[in-house]
Amino acid sequence: MTIIDMIEKALLEGYASSDLSIASMFVCAAFTACISAYICFIYKLVNKSSFYDRSFHSSLFGLAVITAMVILTIQSNIVVSLGMVGALSIVRFRTAIKNPMDLVFLFWSISTGIICGAGYAMIAIIGSIVITIGIVVFDILPAESESLILVVNSDAYNEEEIIETVKASCRSWKVRARTVSSGSVSLAIEVKTKSPHELVKAVSALNHVQSVSLVEHDGDVTA
Repeated sequence: MTIIDMIEKALLEGYASSDLSIASMFVCAAFTACISAYICFIYKLVNKSSFYDRSFHSSLFGLAVITAMVILTIQSNIVVSLGMVGALSIVRFRTAIKNPMDLVFLFWSISTGIICGAGYAMIAIIGSIVITIGIVVFDILPAESESLILVVNSDAYNEEEIIETVKASCRSWKVRARTVSSGSVSLAIEVKTKSPHELVKAVSALNHVQSVSLVEHDGDVTA
């Protein structure tokens, strides 16, 4: 039997068994390492964060391999499986995942480890292909314009004039914060516009407006 025949048999028929062997361990590790390396490549390709987290990128690879080894060990021995469950029950992860896409890749990596450890690498391969296609399709679809926060500081109480100018340049708007003191006003307005430059230019041209800022935000803003 050639190496290609062995790989084909492992993919189609599975390689997990109750009796662990050196060959099955290496096959499991090899399949998991290849798929997890592919996951890391896709993550680096679609990652759009301003600050690239290399440690998270590397952890995707290690997490899949470790999970596969754990699953491979659990299914081979009931005593070891009970001890492993008890040991893992004390582990607590307290790192907050702020980006939902990072959470997708995290579960993708863990699922790959579980599936490969159970001996069904073909399912992991097919699932990875489908996930990749979905990510690419949603990535190239035109996105709706995101909400922006327009911050306006004026030395006179001319809120109505500012709002009228915002209405003329935006598809939607909502005042999120309002600060009034000694006749001056400071407004934080959530806006959606296709021409942010024109909006800033129009508001800046108003009388008594001291400063105008237009910033992005990645979460809900509450007054």
